[in-house]
Amino acid sequence: MQHNPASAEARKKPVNPAIRLARWALSRRRTATRLVLQGACYGTGTAAVSIIAVWLQHLL
Repeated sequence: MQHNPASAEARKKPVNPAIRLARWALSRRRTATRLVLQGACYGTGTAAVSIIAVWLQHLL
């Protein structure tokens, strides 16, 4: 007798797309947090450099 993994898959109940999305998001929470923090740091650095550049242009 052969084991057929497709038949085991077919017996599972379909998962609600919202639940699938929530599970997907939770599994990638650490990566998402790191990317948000990295984006915030890049934004802060860009803003600081821009403010300094405008200030220096104003002085000259």
